[in-house]
Amino acid sequence: MAFSASNCLALLSFAFFVSSSIILSCASRGIEARGSPISSLVSRELFHSIFLHKDDNACPAKDFYTYDSFVEATRHFPNFGNAGSLSTRKREIAAFLAQISHETTGGWATAPDGPYAWGLCFKEEVSPQSDYCDSSNKEWPCYPGKSYKGRGPIQLSWNYNYGPAGKALGFDGLRNPEIVANSSSIAFKTALWFWMTVQKPKPSCHNVMVGRYVPTEADIAANRTAGYGLVTNIINGGLECGRPNNAQVNDRIGYFQRYAQLFNVNTGPNLDCENQKSY
Repeated sequence: MAFSASNCLALLSFAFFVSSSIILSCASRGIEARGSPISSLVSRELFHSIFLHKDDNACPAKDFYTYDSFVEATRHFPNFGNAGSLSTRKREIAAFLAQISHETTGGWATAPDGPYAWGLCFKEEVSPQSDYCDSSNKEWPCYPGKSYKGRGPIQLSWNYNYGPAGKALGFDGLRNPEIVANSSSIAFKTALWFWMTVQKPKPSCHNVMVGRYVPTEADIAANRTAGYGLVTNIINGGLECGRPNNAQVNDRIGYFQRYAQLFNVNTGPNLDCENQKSY
């Protein structure tokens, strides 16, 4: 079949239009995916229904932990809440929010709306027992006069966490650890950094919650089974795991059960770590 010059030009124009439309469509979808998948699962309204009392006058962190800072922080960790099925994604987010709620809780047994409605009440540790400096760690040496006490949603602690967190996120964690309690965005980023980062021999909390945890021989011997309890072991196993009916572990579980219900997902098995050896 013969084509005239005008037909060829029309065909080329049509092909360019179609290909350009496909490229633009794919690009826009890519930007949307990279923007914030979290906002599609955690609306502003849901966030505030989870943290009912975080901005009460009784909470020292009043007005510090904002929804916008949370969403902004997740953009730096695009795999968070974005791996696996919809249920897996929701369960991971619920688990993360539950753990940071326990770390920053202001709740008590008879608190209004229950003890699990008081997450994100504190932004730094009150009356720390030390400056959390491990002087034996030469890779991340402590800076004179600085305290590496718990700060932010995950209560980031110790020089060996502040140093690498700062390096990964673009701040000097050793010389300026206070920024974690002064910047809401950085505070959330440090919590997500801890959640997403493998720190051998520990797996990442993220990999555990999305089903990517592969136990080593040492893990199997220590009965470190996949589930929310293993996440607790990663975060604070030395003080809480291997102990029957530990109050701190139960508090973490209480938050998770409430949030899983709000996300309309089940919690999965192995919620506690009482039969696990710590790392």
